[in-house]
Amino acid sequence: MAQPRCRSVLITGCSRGIGLGLVRGLAASSPCPELVFATCRYPEKAQELQQLSKQYSNIRLLQLDVVCENSIKKVVKEVEEIVGDKGLNCLINNAGINVLASLEEVTAETMLTIYETNTVAQLMVTKAFLPLLRKAAQLGTGMGCHRAAIINMSSLAASMQLVQANEMFLKVYPYRIAKTALNMITRCLAADLKSDGILCISLHPGWVQTDMGGNMAPLQVQETIPSILSVLDRLGEKDNGSFLDWQGETLPW
Repeated sequence: MAQPRCRSVLITGCSRGIGLGLVRGLAASSPCPELVFATCRYPEKAQELQQLSKQYSNIRLLQLDVVCENSIKKVVKEVEEIVGDKGLNCLINNAGINVLASLEEVTAETMLTIYETNTVAQLMVTKAFLPLLRKAAQLGTGMGCHRAAIINMSSLAASMQLVQANEMFLKVYPYRIAKTALNMITRCLAADLKSDGILCISLHPGWVQTDMGGNMAPLQVQETIPSILSVLDRLGEKDNGSFLDWQGETLPW
C-alpha cells in the first residue's frame, strides 16, 4: 500500500477467489506489508493458501468462521499476540456467500442466511477488531490503509440507483439486499470512527470469474487485484465513507 506502507492486513474469506488473489497480491507486492493475515473457515483444505503461506514468510494463515462468535474471539486474540501494541492497520471484510434466488424463488431462510454472513458477520468481525485498529490509528496520521482502515467488499449489485440498469441482478435478491445493507454499515462506521482516524469504504471488486462470480463474468482475478491494491494505496480522508469500484471510480448508492 502507499507510503508510508501498511504494516499489517487481515483478510477474511481467503481460500479462493478475490480473497486468495488479495493475499497473493499483497504478499508479492513491493514493498509489502510485514504481516498478511489470511483467514478462512477451513485452512487445512485451502491448498493454494497453504502453498502461499510456505512461499511467503509474511503470510499468517489463521482459521476464522465469520458467523461464529467464539471463532472471531479466538482469531482476534491470535492476531493481538502477533501485532502487539502496533495494532492492525487494515481489515478487509471479504468473506461472503451467494445463492441464486429470484422473486419467485426467494425464501425467508435464504434471506436470513445470506444476511447473517454478508452483513451481520462483517459488522461483528469489525467490532471485534476495533481495539486493534484503534491501536494502529494512534500511531499514525492522516487517513488510509497506512494508518487504520476497514474495507467492506460490496458489489455493484448493491446500488439502489442502478437496479433497472442491471436486471440480471434481480436473480440474486438475498445477495444484493445484504450488500446494500453492508453499504449502510460502511456509512455508519465511517461517521462513527472518523474521530479515531479509522477510514471505512465499500469496494466493488469487479465482476470476476470466481466460484461466486461465475463463468459469465468479464474479468479475471489477476486483472483486478493490481487495480484493487492501487485503489487501497491511494485512499485518503476524502474517500472515507465512499463506495468505490476496483478502478477507484465512485459508484452511486
